[in-house]
Amino acid sequence: MGMLDGKIAIVTGAGHGIGRGHALELAKHGAKVVVNDLGGSVSGEGSGRAADETVALIAERGGEAVANYGNVTVHEDCGAMVQQAIEAFGGLDILVNNAGIVRDAAIWNMPVDDFDAVMAVHVRGTWSGSHFAAKYFREQSKAGTPRAGRIINTTSGAGLGGNFGQSNYATAKMAIAGLTLTLAIELGGIGTTVNCIGPAGLTRITATMPGAGEAFEPDAIAEDDFHPMDPANSSPIVAWLASDQAGYVNGQVIRSLYDKAILMQGWREKVTIENGNKKWDATKIGGRMASEVFQVAPTGIKFLQA
Repeated sequence: MGMLDGKIAIVTGAGHGIGRGHALELAKHGAKVVVNDLGGSVSGEGSGRAADETVALIAERGGEAVANYGNVTVHEDCGAMVQQAIEAFGGLDILVNNAGIVRDAAIWNMPVDDFDAVMAVHVRGTWSGSHFAAKYFREQSKAGTPRAGRIINTTSGAGLGGNFGQSNYATAKMAIAGLTLTLAIELGGIGTTVNCIGPAGLTRITATMPGAGEAFEPDAIAEDDFHPMDPANSSPIVAWLASDQAGYVNGQVIRSLYDKAILMQGWREKVTIENGNKKWDATKIGGRMASEVFQVAPTGIKFLQA
């Protein structure tokens, strides 16, 4: 028995790289998979049939999958993905929002269209897919036939810590973490969990970054072999989050780096100072901020790292 037997999944951006790794891993454990991929370039241009390759790999390994070529930036295409899962396999249990593009440039060189395009794929695409999945999970719950819904979103190190030249991508990935926290609150009451994975790996996207190394696909090495930058290293964590075993995990961000699984903590109160029920004086707060909050000398400071 597989840990995901009887489960039905959608994985977006699953024609290559990390998304392909997720689709293969979910199918390995018994899930039936809708493999979504527009088939475009890493910058979001063009279209193709990359999803077919992943479907063929799943079939070769004894699993079940169908291809979907929808564009996650088109709201109706995301609805059609959910409907395809229902019509092809009888329902939906798991949505992995993985589709993404990059259009890197320092902010002073970045065209507004490149900012909008990246935000559309990552944020709008994640929101739209989650919108239709949430509607389905809620309808099933109200009808007395609840499903243990799982939504797994994708952030990155750039989103959690920033990265030069990626003001669009990093902003989108941090927004996805915030969306995850909100959806976890909204859907937890019907038994649906929403979590976030922060994967790493040598992919088509990382290959666009100078010195990062060439991309390779998750099926390029033997299934049980380990490579520290295998795009599929995070996929077993995704399969576990998608399973009934992880029903107690909700609203969490987990980084996957090499062989590590790292539970992340977001913005939280670190240092608090008070002013005795009086309004702050801008000319006087600096001394207390320096000594009590940042613990530095109040003069001679050139720059504080974030």
